[in-house]
Amino acid sequence: MSADPSRRRAARHARAATSTTTGAPRKPPITAERITDAALQVIAAEGYDALTIRRVAAVLGTGPSSLYAHILNKEDLDDLLVARLCAGIRLPAPDPVGWREQIRDVYAQIRDLYLEYPGVSRAALAMVPTHLETLRVGEGILAILLAGGIEPQTAAWVLDALTLYVSAYALERSIVEQRRRHHGDDWVLSREELIDRFTALPADSFPNTRRHAAELTAGTGHDRFDFTLSLIIDNLAPR
Repeated sequence: MSADPSRRRAARHARAATSTTTGAPRKPPITAERITDAALQVIAAEGYDALTIRRVAAVLGTGPSSLYAHILNKEDLDDLLVARLCAGIRLPAPDPVGWREQIRDVYAQIRDLYLEYPGVSRAALAMVPTHLETLRVGEGILAILLAGGIEPQTAAWVLDALTLYVSAYALERSIVEQRRRHHGDDWVLSREELIDRFTALPADSFPNTRRHAAELTAGTGHDRFDFTLSLIIDNLAPR
């Protein structure tokens, strides 16, 4: 194994991990795949905020030093987590006619995977993708946009904007759910309570908030998600 951590990481991302063993080991070896499994187990049960190298090591029944033979740091683990989720994304063959619906479907898949593991979308924020699975999804989305006739520079920035939005949306939802678990349902105001508060505001200072309280509080989170994606996608003009 190369002594250079960066080369180790590049080698891991450049090929699928394979291993062969002889006999039946008493204890399963630590691998990047098992580390990723354990990390997702922690997130599913406790949320992304609980994820640490030490916590993952405890799930695997080993010490943190054992993990550093396979990952560089927490950021490297984030890369593995996002890649594992991306591996579950189904990418269609780009359709020049139905490309808008294809983009909506791919991002809905990403949204649902992020919501399955509370807070994990934080791992995707400000991360430069290097893993082949993450790059596969980016390549697939870009191919759909290009098939729709979108100019390459516009397609690249749309890919970035939509990816950022789905990460932020999932993160906000996970924060709300986390606070609900810690503080109970009373912490999250219902729509009716919000309307009551908005309509009780001073009319001279908040005339529009009072008048449009129903519109401001309308729709589910997914309704707003679909609206935002459509707002971007439906306004793209093929070249």
